[in-house]
Amino acid sequence: MKKNSNIITLEEHLNNAYGEQGTDRRDEFERGYESFKLGVMIREARKKANMTQAELAEKAQTKRSYISRIESDASDIRLSTLMRIVELGLGGKLELNLNI
Repeated sequence: MKKNSNIITLEEHLNNAYGEQGTDRRDEFERGYESFKLGVMIREARKKANMTQAELAEKAQTKRSYISRIESDASDIRLSTLMRIVELGLGGKLELNLNI
């Protein structure tokens, strides 16, 4: 079987599109991806709990529009607000990791 020379790894694609790890452009992409991932996680947890954005907002003592913004792009969420959403709104526990 002939190997397709057009196939590249994800790491190669990211290097080509955003630069090597540690460069400003790549770091900005990685931060954006983490924000996006957080928004998806909150949306999926809310759906699993069979809640609307308005219901989650009420439980977390915030506004529906803020929940919507987080689920769309969680770029500027305060830790205290995130904790309220997870703990009060979703009944979960927030756990953080540092990779140094």
